[in-house]
Amino acid sequence: MGGIFGVISKKDCVLDLFFGIDYHSHLGTKRGGMVVHGENGFDRAIHNIENSPFRTKFEDDVAKMKGTSGIGCISDNEPQPLIVRSHLGSFAITTVGRINNMDELVERAYKNGVAHFLEMSGGSVNQTELVAAIINQGDSLVEGIKLAQELIDGSMSMLILTADGIYAARDKLGRTPIVIGKKDDSMCASFESFAYLNLGYNTYKELGPKEIAFITPDGVETVSPAGEEMKICSFLWVYYGYPPSCYEGVNVEEMRYNCGCKLAERDDVKPDMVAGVPDSGTAHAIGYANKSGIPFSRPFIKYTPTWPRSFMPQDQSQRDRIARMKLIPVKELIHDKSLLLIDDSIVRGTQLRETTEFLYKSGATEVHIRPACPPIMFGCKYLNFSRSKSELDLIARRVIRRREGDDVPDEVLADYANPESQNYKEMIEEMRKEQNFTSLMYNRLDDMIDAIGLPECKLCTYCWNGKE
Repeated sequence: MGGIFGVISKKDCVLDLFFGIDYHSHLGTKRGGMVVHGENGFDRAIHNIENSPFRTKFEDDVAKMKGTSGIGCISDNEPQPLIVRSHLGSFAITTVGRINNMDELVERAYKNGVAHFLEMSGGSVNQTELVAAIINQGDSLVEGIKLAQELIDGSMSMLILTADGIYAARDKLGRTPIVIGKKDDSMCASFESFAYLNLGYNTYKELGPKEIAFITPDGVETVSPAGEEMKICSFLWVYYGYPPSCYEGVNVEEMRYNCGCKLAERDDVKPDMVAGVPDSGTAHAIGYANKSGIPFSRPFIKYTPTWPRSFMPQDQSQRDRIARMKLIPVKELIHDKSLLLIDDSIVRGTQLRETTEFLYKSGATEVHIRPACPPIMFGCKYLNFSRSKSELDLIARRVIRRREGDDVPDEVLADYANPESQNYKEMIEEMRKEQNFTSLMYNRLDDMIDAIGLPECKLCTYCWNGKE
């Protein structure tokens, strides 16, 4: 996915920028970058963070950089921020999101006078560079940002750093958040609301969908108002978001407790203990344990000092191996025990199946699986939640294909997504057998939405029900 952070201050802001970006490291694993503006103009650093954390890669840069404003990112894709010189002046830009109509927009840019784009490995265009090219077709930065919001199919939030201040623009349907923080002499803009708390900032406001704000050390001016429609990503609460963060006033950790509680209310199994797949499944499991009265336990521990996140590196087989290496069983808490295990989701099923196998090998008598969200039926079109190259990588779609063939009508897929239907129940049973779980019960979409507490019309639930 990726995360963005920016700071503008009446004094040097480099350390605030550095730590604010670092607090977004859970959102991406490929590249990190930061750019500051000071007396000598723009100064930028970008590093590969696939094998070393952001902090260690940028320590030397921080010691050399000086500036009173800056922006930066953790990126799962292209190198950024970029520094651009155009008829609108010089500016730096960083983005988070996904563009589905890249080819169309590149051709449009060519027709509007853009001579070339720098080609990345694999022949792709840097989407942040494309966003900058669209913005430069406007008569002002604000008009250019509005044009980008209008033209992009997908999702695109951004920070733009100029000599005078920072423009913060949330994507047109608010799929990702941007929150403004304030302290005496500084303002910041952040994807994650917790990222600035230890830096002394308090939450000032959360941008609405499509809203564009101009930020200086003295305050925030809305230069283009928020829209009415919102489709914020539900997976921010279920998985991606860090526990202390809040989106639209709803805390991630509290939502996960509520989610586990909803699972427990519909369940009737009586295991010896409840556990969460660390880390994102842990809070869901605590909520389940609190509601059910079944003891919470940690029958395996994630070894965090050296191992990176489980979906890194890019190669799936290597990610699976790293996931196996990270989880260390506590056999004394597993042997002869019936376990109920909660994970945030099941995407392909590979990692959870292997986790279940090592629990059995460690002596577990039963392993009941309770994903905290419904079966994933569609690949994400907006935020790259799933890296699957095909929807057939998704375990639910594999089972449906075996049952229905290659071309499945939308109404049939909708029936499989309905937890009351016979097709749904038979699909879940096939998954259970394939994964060798003692039992399998997914969270229902209506219960998950209740756990978030926002109206369904304001949430993106596309990956579960295909509704845009």
